[in-house]
Amino acid sequence: MTMLLTLCAGSLRSRMASPSGKGNSGMRMLDVPSFVVKQLQLHGLNIPASMLSGCSPADLDRLRDAADKAACPCLVLIEDTPRPLASPDDAERDAAASRVQRLAVAANRLGCNAIALKIEAPESDAAFDMAADQVRSMLPAIERLELNVLLAPHTGLTATTERLTSLIKRIGGFRIGSLPSFGASAAAGGGDPIEGLRKLAPYAGAIHATVEGFNKKGAHKSWDLAACVTAIRSVGFLNTLAIDYTGDGDPVPSIEKARDLLQAAIDKEAA
Repeated sequence: MTMLLTLCAGSLRSRMASPSGKGNSGMRMLDVPSFVVKQLQLHGLNIPASMLSGCSPADLDRLRDAADKAACPCLVLIEDTPRPLASPDDAERDAAASRVQRLAVAANRLGCNAIALKIEAPESDAAFDMAADQVRSMLPAIERLELNVLLAPHTGLTATTERLTSLIKRIGGFRIGSLPSFGASAAAGGGDPIEGLRKLAPYAGAIHATVEGFNKKGAHKSWDLAACVTAIRSVGFLNTLAIDYTGDGDPVPSIEKARDLLQAAIDKEAA
């Protein structure tokens, strides 16, 4: 068994058509699964919810069918906007929970195995307890949809690796995990993602391989992509690794370069 390379669909935003489809000859969301497999030679999608804004249930069904036909499954539906699940205001907290439930229904319709969230909360013991209680209370309904919940790092309550892992442990259960990224781990580690990745990978349902671009010598501009693969593999991570391009310009050349570097590192670790 080895890691499977996939794509965060947000990497392709600059190539996408406008939501209305008018005045823009870019790629439609329905075209993405086939493009990811045929052009990028990747094997699944993590999708930011903002890219599905305005989609009807029938639109989600069509996207799931297109993904199935292309053998490029929708894997994780990501809530882009951090949600105040630890808010002391009951109405605000309930609205956030309701939004997460709607996200779960959409993820189930797409055939995803997980939803990913960021929690908007200050670093405090009270917020920690409130967040744990709120997420735990939401899990039974999400579990009935056969989905996992992945918590991604965010400023405040979950900014540090230690606090995020502590929150996951407090919530407990088989359906709660993390969604680390090379970029977030680097930010938390003063530019070095390695230690943070080692700590979060054992809890990870997926990991985002953040790609910022490459220099003229072909090296990644920031962290060593191969070293990141070695770090997560060293603690037994064997789930999906999604390329998440966050740089400027045409994303495709950088995605393809990252794919080749990451796949070589995966193959080396598997040898």
